[in-house]
Amino acid sequence: MPKVHFLDVTNRDGVQTARTGLSKFGKTMVNFYLARLGVAQSEIGFPFLFHEVPYVRANVALAQAGAFGDLRLSGWCRAVTADVARALPLGLRHYNLSISTSDQMIAHKFRGKLDRDAIIAEMTAAVIAARQGGAETVGVNAEDGSRTDDGFLTEFALAARAAGANRIRYCDTIGGDSPHRIRERFARLATGTGLPVETHCHNDLGMAVANSVSGALGDLDAGQDAWVNTCVNGIGERSGNADLLSCILAFRHGFGVAGQAEIGDKLDLSWARRFALWASYAFGQPLPQNQPGSGRNAFAHESGIHADGALKDRHNYELYDDDTLGQFPHDWHARAGRVVLTGEYGGKAGFRHVMDGLGLDPGEHEELIFELVQLCAAATGKPLTDDELTLIATYPRELALLYPGYLS
Repeated sequence: MPKVHFLDVTNRDGVQTARTGLSKFGKTMVNFYLARLGVAQSEIGFPFLFHEVPYVRANVALAQAGAFGDLRLSGWCRAVTADVARALPLGLRHYNLSISTSDQMIAHKFRGKLDRDAIIAEMTAAVIAARQGGAETVGVNAEDGSRTDDGFLTEFALAARAAGANRIRYCDTIGGDSPHRIRERFARLATGTGLPVETHCHNDLGMAVANSVSGALGDLDAGQDAWVNTCVNGIGERSGNADLLSCILAFRHGFGVAGQAEIGDKLDLSWARRFALWASYAFGQPLPQNQPGSGRNAFAHESGIHADGALKDRHNYELYDDDTLGQFPHDWHARAGRVVLTGEYGGKAGFRHVMDGLGLDPGEHEELIFELVQLCAAATGKPLTDDELTLIATYPRELALLYPGYLS
């Protein structure tokens, strides 16, 4: 039976969100949480960019050391052989290669530099380069796929498959698709190419989650696995991308969906709230009170009819159980009253006090961990959370690759 998988793009599309940002250590924490949550793959960023290189090397090392469990790390490149050539030495084994395909983009973005034949030629050359360079899987992104006609989209996807691609990413780049339309298009494209089609949906009309679920069902209709692109808390360009937790909950509990779709990832939703609240803190973006699953009001009842019904049986007014999503975090740095912290300007006494309080033993790497705590706190500009301190204390040698030349 075909299955649904989640490919989270927080560390690529999400970090591009205007008026926000995330440190390289923060991006590493996203991978930590995705691994704990159990999603299949994280698109960790842009391995062809010079300032991503130490981060990519550190995260490849962390993956090899077991810090991310079964999470697959993938890089995003333009469908340009030069990008691929710069990325390959860093050790990633999974890639998505992207190029625009719609007539709108050909006419008004490329402006005569590329036509349809040139787009296919560029893309196939990049796929071949990635495969020859040792990539285990390659997805090819049809940017603005929702505004690309069926004929060229199929031609593009078949050329990608012939070059060695494993999946096609259908990008609803401007967020204009609708659930009925996208399901039909996914079913036709997956049937016509014999490839899984990834959903990549933006939220400009507020339908990113609905479109992602419907597109995935189109894959399943065609007998193909579905790969759903998501971002934590629905962040992303403009109005955002499909929210990770909302998509998971829709496949688990949505009427007419849960019975049709089997999730292929070993998900552990007890990390869901902790991830959502950490992301809100790290990105500096308040989590809406009505955010599905993780908002403060997601399980709150006040009106008389609702309160009466929920008190009699919570399932009268709740679709899924509050306790499946884990606890809200209670981090050391958020304690009220007298508290001793460790961070950018902290000393050894405070550092050891916090490590002892969290049950962390720095051991022989105490000096390295102490310096990493200072560097990571400086990078984030915020007090470090319990999970951040735990990752630093557990994998200091791998995390030190984030800061080449700065550590003793």
